[in-house]
Amino acid sequence: MYQLAGEYDCKIDAKGRLKLPSGLLKQLGDISLNFTINRGFETHLMLYPDSEWLKKTKEIDQKLNIYKTKDREVLRYFYRGATKVAADSSERILIPKGLMQFAGLKKEVVLFAYQKQVEIWAKDRYEAMISKEPDEFAVMADAIFSNENEAKKDE
Repeated sequence: MYQLAGEYDCKIDAKGRLKLPSGLLKQLGDISLNFTINRGFETHLMLYPDSEWLKKTKEIDQKLNIYKTKDREVLRYFYRGATKVAADSSERILIPKGLMQFAGLKKEVVLFAYQKQVEIWAKDRYEAMISKEPDEFAVMADAIFSNENEAKKDE
């Protein structure tokens, strides 16, 4: 079992290939380097190892009903652009051009790994995003986690 963490500055070559950093590869361990890449919730990309993509799609498919308009819209957005990619012998993945355009990826990118997934950001967009850390971060975290702790006390 793996748990990903870290920020990695990387470069995309002229052909749209991204070399996976060794620190990330070590965390992935022995899993195959087959992934699904798609649009993130903001203007970045998400990279999921195949096993994690299967879990995400199962979760969303079970929760959403294709006979409800809003659910169909969410499904379309979630799956839009989803593409299977596999690392080559040099541990590079080819990012589809349409996804590169969506996320504004050029040469310099940042990989932000957490849980079992990796966000791929254009370096300038990532830096802008992290510079907007809310002043009330501690208050937000307290509100989220204190409610969780209260629920556990009630059990």
